[in-house]
Amino acid sequence: MAATVVRYLRSVGSPTSAPAQREPESVDALPRPDLRAVGEDERTPVSPAEFRAVLGNFASGVTVITAPPGEDGAGPAGFACQSFASLSLDPPLVTFMVARTSTTWPRIARAGVFCVNILGAEQGGLCRSFAVSGADKFAGVTHTPAPVTGSPQLDAVPAWIDCRIQAVHTGGDHLIVVGRVVAMGAAGEGEPLLFHKGRFGRLAD
Repeated sequence: MAATVVRYLRSVGSPTSAPAQREPESVDALPRPDLRAVGEDERTPVSPAEFRAVLGNFASGVTVITAPPGEDGAGPAGFACQSFASLSLDPPLVTFMVARTSTTWPRIARAGVFCVNILGAEQGGLCRSFAVSGADKFAGVTHTPAPVTGSPQLDAVPAWIDCRIQAVHTGGDHLIVVGRVVAMGAAGEGEPLLFHKGRFGRLAD
């Protein structure tokens, strides 16, 4: 697992350890152009607007992916993510996708671990807090360390999944992150927060 993350960080030109007194925002999260998984001659004639409009018909759940504080003194990391799914039962694997330009992902990659916090129907505001860039996303957010990795487990979420990074694959302008589940839990009640056609929603009878 650690070797996988180190290989990824080296491939995008990011350091594998934090230099002394380096601020976390100085991390270069932009991938090299030659690492794109799709060549210019492989693109289909679909506009980004059409792509979003059509794919927006697929309703998804909403999560917040978190990682523990870094060794460089930076606080915990986290971002809102709707591209989360279960992947394998044996061994227990999950996956999420993250933009290759994300400034949060390098911090999660360095940690080598993450916690998936599955949001409930009333937690749209919490999702918005973690969807912004450049702000203190954890301001006013209560959380406890997940039992194995120490990643932030947000209070009052319907379910959480504690993971170690097992693999990272390229997928166009995103990365496909595979995590091995090491602990998990669920409250067993409440409705999920859904995202559909650019808006939050909930289950209807």
